[in-house]
Amino acid sequence: MQLEIITPEVKVFAGEAEAVQLPGLDGLFQVLNGHAPIISALKEGVVKIDLATTFEVTEKTSDLIEKDAKDAKIIRVTIKGGVAELTNNKLIVLAE
Repeated sequence: MQLEIITPEVKVFAGEAEAVQLPGLDGLFQVLNGHAPIISALKEGVVKIDLATTFEVTEKTSDLIEKDAKDAKIIRVTIKGGVAELTNNKLIVLAE
């Protein structure tokens, strides 16, 4: 699925993900490729992203992205809250 994580200041991440774990108001939940459409409010926490390919750091990489120490296909982004919308296999996270 296509994933975009956007804050008011910057686009944190845009790319292809196989699974995304999000901190919903009622607890953690995960969306996968082909998931039914969903809109959810998010609380403060960590968005865990299982990427389709290995993550490479460049000069454009946001400081908010943390690579997993053991798996190069997993990254994490800490958010203070926000909203997630998944439609047509595209997940947009509007985060604080």
